[in-house]
Amino acid sequence: MLQDNFGRRFHYLRLSITEACNFKCQYCLPDGYHGPSDDTFLTLPEIDTLVQAFAGLGTSKIRITGGEPSLRRDFTDVIALCKNTNGINKVATTTHGGRLARDAQKWRDAGLDQVNVSIDSLDPRQFADIAGQNKLTQVLDGVSAAIDTGMTVKVNSVYLKHFAGKQLQQFKDWLKDTPITLRFIELMETGDHPEFFAQQHLSGGPLKQQLLNEGWMPVLRSKDAGPAQEFHHPDYAGRIGLIMPYSKDFCASCNRLRVAANGKLHLCLFSEHGIDIRPYLQQGDVQALMAHLQQLLTQKHATHYLQDGNTGATSHLAMLGG
Repeated sequence: MLQDNFGRRFHYLRLSITEACNFKCQYCLPDGYHGPSDDTFLTLPEIDTLVQAFAGLGTSKIRITGGEPSLRRDFTDVIALCKNTNGINKVATTTHGGRLARDAQKWRDAGLDQVNVSIDSLDPRQFADIAGQNKLTQVLDGVSAAIDTGMTVKVNSVYLKHFAGKQLQQFKDWLKDTPITLRFIELMETGDHPEFFAQQHLSGGPLKQQLLNEGWMPVLRSKDAGPAQEFHHPDYAGRIGLIMPYSKDFCASCNRLRVAANGKLHLCLFSEHGIDIRPYLQQGDVQALMAHLQQLLTQKHATHYLQDGNTGATSHLAMLGG
């Protein structure tokens, strides 16, 4: 079992398979993607070694991220590889949803259990302004297609000051009849966008209190759950989740590690640097990698230090898929 010096156990791996994305979200890649090409990222055999090692150490859930993971031509093969690895019980992905309407059933057939779709507004103009793509209808069609396949569907919305008022009520109206979990994510400061953070950051604390006052009730967390505090309401088909990385004790329940598309292990989304484990992946040495991972966990810190204004080496979120 992967366990750090603070007694936290890590059942959940967030695996980035590309940094590339063809959206231009204001808080991530406002000028578009200009990084390395896909041929520099982890190969399928390297991913196989990685997943086997993590599964052998108790990891039961893998989230495939990017960038936009569906831009990789072998994305479906990555899903199937993860799902067919002994010990992996749940495979999820995070996507902007641009290809979801077309490919949801194909991904489901390959073994995908859950999809998280990024939708920062239900107003078409606001969506286009934030995402840099006028594709809200296409993305919403993808959400419906994913629901129809039987996958668990979650929607991620970055909680921005400029859009919070009107969008909140639109989202709540949508949840009346839509069986998804909508997660509002506090904007996190990254190295490339300090000014945007200062202009747009909004704490989720008051929103949490508002939900409780309206009769929303907390949902118990599972061992492989992500960082969201989730709430349900008897009058709504959907749930609401809050991800508040600046809240007290946010890191106490950390259960996830990250591997970037370049083969670096990140003990935290905002670590100072990634730890290169690619030589083990290139050698296909599962046992040696398992031993190395156990040793590296002793280096994990108690907190991300975001509250102190430290953004580490994360210049933009597409580097690690959030």
